[in-house]
Amino acid sequence: MSIVTNPFVIAPSLLAADFARLGEEAAAVERAGADWLHLDVMDGHFVPNITFGPLVVKALRPHTRLPLDVHLMIAPADPYIAAFAEAGADHISVHPESGPHLHRSLQLIHALGKKAGVVLNPATPVEAVAHVLDLTDLIMVMTVNPGFGGQAFIDSQLAKIATLRRMIEASGRRIILQVDGGITTATAPKVLAAGADCLIAGTAIFGAKDYSRAIAELRAAQ
Repeated sequence: MSIVTNPFVIAPSLLAADFARLGEEAAAVERAGADWLHLDVMDGHFVPNITFGPLVVKALRPHTRLPLDVHLMIAPADPYIAAFAEAGADHISVHPESGPHLHRSLQLIHALGKKAGVVLNPATPVEAVAHVLDLTDLIMVMTVNPGFGGQAFIDSQLAKIATLRRMIEASGRRIILQVDGGITTATAPKVLAAGADCLIAGTAIFGAKDYSRAIAELRAAQ
């Protein structure tokens, strides 16, 4: 379900959507041309915010045919991975800091038949993913500190994106390189030039009056 024909993936982040209308919002961005839907799961412990859990993912699943790209900002993550897989997540991404054994977490995600991702916070070095590339389908670079939408883009992460692109190319594996945080028509060209395959955008899409236009403008921002 992760194969797309566009040059890069656009994944609207439901963190910026109207939570009272999540099903409608998901359907709207699908009609507007989104490739994936990104879901930020926060526990108020690993990050300073609380969003939703597996029941919301399950409720949302019938409302869209798009892949559900689930980002677990929770600790520990392992006890909840199966619940999100059963709820309908297509991709499940975890932070190296969210459990003692990243390798085991990625094995678990694959055992459940899902794509596995690793998320790097601004202060997390690229070395955190270096020895699990064989188990990784997605790498997400956070270009803001996780926990809240609408934050300013951290330019120092562009070098990290470029380094990860070189690591991915050297591995010979098809690993999607995602960027999440402060994505706009101004920052998108920078992250794409650095080597990103997937733009995760919240406010830039859900904060716009016309979702189709917002997605089209991101696609044109190369």
